[in-house]
Amino acid sequence: MPIRTILVDDERLAIQGLELRLGAFEDIEIVERCANGREAIRAIRTLKPDLVFLDIQMPGFDGFSVVSGLADIEPPLFVFVTAYGEHALKAFEAHAVDYLMKPVDEDRLAATIERVRQRLTEKRSCEESGRLKEILEAVAPEALPEDMAAAADEPASSRFEKVINIKDRGQIFRVEVADIERIDAAGDYMCIYTADQTLILRETMKDLDKRLDPRKFQRIHRSTIVNLDNVKSVKPHTNGECFLVLGSGTQVKVSRSYRDVVARFL
Repeated sequence: MPIRTILVDDERLAIQGLELRLGAFEDIEIVERCANGREAIRAIRTLKPDLVFLDIQMPGFDGFSVVSGLADIEPPLFVFVTAYGEHALKAFEAHAVDYLMKPVDEDRLAATIERVRQRLTEKRSCEESGRLKEILEAVAPEALPEDMAAAADEPASSRFEKVINIKDRGQIFRVEVADIERIDAAGDYMCIYTADQTLILRETMKDLDKRLDPRKFQRIHRSTIVNLDNVKSVKPHTNGECFLVLGSGTQVKVSRSYRDVVARFL
């Protein structure tokens, strides 16, 4: 299936250069080229593309203003393209698929396109499942498979983050969510633990909780979230509490108010 794409840049040569590089990908279909942010907003609303390569610094509406101007519709996937590296963090905070520096490197672009394909596959799979469920509910509700009926009550996995971008010690770390072992809260800061590093994220527990799939990440304490896929064993403790032993060997206590989490392993 073609990936319907819009290119946005106020420099004509930049659009031509990107279009030339995108010609190597058979599934990329360029449906429009825009020279400024206002044109981009109109084109995105009209054409409803799958993907937009968006320059950040443009006269009038910059790239971030374009994203903000589409807040009331289902947005396409965005890849920011710029000559200025200082915009990287803000681009990721805008939930861009990726961030490319000019001139665009061919290998880096290939990695970006592969990431776009994965995102679109997840999105389309979720949409197809939803449409099928609606049809079955309308014409033959008794034929609805049990697993599909149960899935209707679960949040779609595509809603949740696969990668979290963390600014720590002057760098931006792209952390695969599946690699996170546990998260501890310290006020408005989160300590993110993976097998080989600890990073500090400025965000509240409540906001971070919304970004993580609850089928995999659960609170076991008021200030601790664990990746359930990383739990190796459960050790009973006194007063109805227990410890979860994680893949790294770390033991974390489950408070009594979160004992339902442990029931998943019993």
